Amino acid sequence: MRDDDPRLPSSPGFWRSPLRGTWFTSVLGLVLLVGITVLFVTGLVSYAAYNPDLSPVNDQTPGKGILGFYLFSWPTDPHWLYRFTQGLHVTLGLTLIPVLLAKLWSVVPRLFALPPARSLAHALERISLLLLVGGGLFEFTTGVLNVQLDYVFPGSFYPLHFYGAWVFFAAFVAHAVLKVPTALRAVRRRRDERGGRERDGRERDGRGQGGREQGGLVTPRPAAPTVSRRGALWFVGGASLLLLATTVGQSIGGALRRTALLAPHGGADPGAGPNGFQINKTAAYAGIDTRETGAQAWRLVVTGRGGTVRLSRDQLLGMPLHSSALPIACVEGWSTADQWWRGVRLRDLAALVGHDGDPPDLFVESLQRHGAFRRAALRANQVADPRSLLALYVNGEDLSPDHGYPARIIVPAAPGVLNTKWVARLTFGDL
Repeated sequence: MRDDDPRLPSSPGFWRSPLRGTWFTSVLGLVLLVGITVLFVTGLVSYAAYNPDLSPVNDQTPGKGILGFYLFSWPTDPHWLYRFTQGLHVTLGLTLIPVLLAKLWSVVPRLFALPPARSLAHALERISLLLLVGGGLFEFTTGVLNVQLDYVFPGSFYPLHFYGAWVFFAAFVAHAVLKVPTALRAVRRRRDERGGRERDGRERDGRGQGGREQGGLVTPRPAAPTVSRRGALWFVGGASLLLLATTVGQSIGGALRRTALLAPHGGADPGAGPNGFQINKTAAYAGIDTRETGAQAWRLVVTGRGGTVRLSRDQLLGMPLHSSALPIACVEGWSTADQWWRGVRLRDLAALVGHDGDPPDLFVESLQRHGAFRRAALRANQVADPRSLLALYVNGEDLSPDHGYPARIIVPAAPGVLNTKWVARLTFGDL
């Protein structure tokens, strides 16, 4: 059979939907051009927020090499910074899924076009297209699984998603360079046609030229239409708005959290009372033994250039206490409302072990038995911020076991995993 046999997917006649065309694909592509660029930037920002070049315990992608060229010291202002950037990253990613699927559907004939390569430039374009499609599906799939706390993929999410993002975005940039001029011309031409400036009695998206000349997008034997292209775009946009409405509440909080039906931290705040707000890891999951956290057993070990001190919770309560209104914001895109935390400033604890003036970096160790981020590092600017606390209370009550009793870290704008719970040891010094 020949490649123009309508029974073969390599034939333009095999794909009969009248919706496919340069204009339809171009509109979807331009939406993705903006959306995926924002996703990539906010993803890199999220990685920087972990301060991976500060300490190996923060670095979940130790082989990143030159890909870490942009890393910078993560700030503490505004205090909702990570809540905003990661909420935007996750919510936008989920919202773009219908657009991505529609775009892939609109160009699927090109994946089967023969010959595979008509020239070197065409071969490079096909390779970039395969990397683009494969990378896009990989990134969106792993991202959705991570948001849903469903770690079924092999290996750690962090390096898989990080390296996949660079491969995907490189292919995306190459594809955009090749296709954006065409997309802009197609959209501009349709706009001019609607204004009556270029009416000549034929379709301007290439139907009069045949599917082959348009890269196989427009079928030469279309099926009967059931919806217009504009109606199809409205359908895709409506699906995206539905995902937005059922997701965004998890990063905004308040009454809107009840609308986050597709988010694992949607619905009402768990439990009741001052400790009734979201968590990822329970004390049981972390292997916390109440015999270790009791008043007689637990001591906080604080080490610095002036030596080491061991403090009971009562001794910590005897130090000057301060309050901060800060949220917990996690990589999965969810966050709490601002909670009122009360405890000892980290910079005061640094001064207690000989670091007067500007405090240094901090290495935090938890009682947690297993899992990532049992230990975490904080930069000097995070330690110095007066809102950064070793928290002992939340919302006027002792921390619950699941929220880190007897003491936890709370730092403005830091990812939730760096706000270590069940703190056992603090070591101040340059890392």
